[in-house]
Amino acid sequence: MGVEHVALWAIETLGLRAILHRHGLREIQCHAILGSVIGRMAAPGSERHTHWWLRESSAWGELLKRDFETMEHSQLYRASDALISRQEKIESDLYHGLRTIFDLKPTVTLYDLTNTYFEGQARKIPEAQRGRSKEKRSDGPLLTLALVLDSRGWVRRSKVFAGNVSENQTLAAMLESLAVPAEATVIMDCGIATEANLRWLRERGTRYLTVSRQQERVFDPEGATEVETASGPSVYLRKEVQENGEVFLYCHSEQREEKERAMQESSDQKFTAQLERLQAGLSRPRRIKRRDKVHQKIGRLKQQYSAAGQHDDIQVIPDDQNPPNAKSITWKHHPKPGSKATHPGVYCLRTNQDQWDESTLWKTYITLTDLEAVFRSLKSELGLRPIYHQTSRRAKGHLFLSVLAYQLVQTIRTRLRAKGITDSWNTIRDTLNDHKRVTGVYRRIDGTTVHVRRAVSAEPKQREIYEALGINSAPGGVRKSKA
Repeated sequence: MGVEHVALWAIETLGLRAILHRHGLREIQCHAILGSVIGRMAAPGSERHTHWWLRESSAWGELLKRDFETMEHSQLYRASDALISRQEKIESDLYHGLRTIFDLKPTVTLYDLTNTYFEGQARKIPEAQRGRSKEKRSDGPLLTLALVLDSRGWVRRSKVFAGNVSENQTLAAMLESLAVPAEATVIMDCGIATEANLRWLRERGTRYLTVSRQQERVFDPEGATEVETASGPSVYLRKEVQENGEVFLYCHSEQREEKERAMQESSDQKFTAQLERLQAGLSRPRRIKRRDKVHQKIGRLKQQYSAAGQHDDIQVIPDDQNPPNAKSITWKHHPKPGSKATHPGVYCLRTNQDQWDESTLWKTYITLTDLEAVFRSLKSELGLRPIYHQTSRRAKGHLFLSVLAYQLVQTIRTRLRAKGITDSWNTIRDTLNDHKRVTGVYRRIDGTTVHVRRAVSAEPKQREIYEALGINSAPGGVRKSKA
């Protein structure tokens, strides 16, 4: 009952139940929807699993004063259908409430996409298409979820696209549907920031901030501005205004340099070890010796260790005694200028926001990393993946329930962070899942039996969370009955 208790606080804080009623959802549908959302927060799984959890393992029905034992699992599906038909209005009302509660100013818009995979072939879902899976699950069809967020990490709009959609094809449709104001600054990664999209944003009068697609890394430390980060290491920034009015911000991160240098060294060592193994095999039985096979193997190694292979000049020396075979392999390391090997920790930001200084541009861009946390939370913590449904409406409902669960989690974590509690949702959930409601059975002298239903005493960490949210540490009250 611990997760259910804090989730109920978030639902009441955001007025989610009233929003659902406002858009024509009946009481039984609201209960089913809220049950599905809480299931994503506490015990992510399919709707069938959620139905079992609500009946057998959760005190959510007690807190909501609703008997889930009489609810058929089909009601969860029907409620999801009703929910998805009202998605845009519910999202709009929910974000409007968030703006009021947390005094949000939507001057910055974050935009990115992720995808999730189906269990099964989903042949009746037109959007279920094979594409590049971000979870390396290209063995089945995918579905793409696009999110527009504000700078504080709340979802303003979500939309489902086909699994094979190109990232750069979705930007205009999403921003137009959201009516993003011209004064907003759109932050996106380089996969979305094609020249066509940037030109469309400029013509629209919208500011943008993205990573430049230029391949060559350059950084001149002369005159660079130093900015300290929260983690300690500094970032050095140098701003250049281009002839067309765009601003290029060249960045050098000490922390990123350390990470990229270690990754490069690891890749170099593994690539060299494979070349040495291939070279040693030329003089051993039952190993690759033919020159064409050796070249094929080197090509595969360069593909596998692309960070290292591009910097080595490799020669295969033929065997004069047996020309089809290779005699030896030689290689020399020549780091490619302007690459990660020569300029670790260097990257370039591109923007038409010419009113901000170097520090503001950089600090605004790193909010895009919040999206990574959002997607990790949706996928790993809130049951976004996989999808078991075989109809388009049900699959979209599955994704939207996870988005609603994320909005509640973000509300809870925002209030907890203000009180100094910065744990991940997984940690918070594990802490709260140990808080139970139990029934004590007592036999009286007169022979009657008394059943006492109550919450067990909260542990110190649980009590700390409840106090930070300003809610009772013994929810549900005490219920007594005689038998």
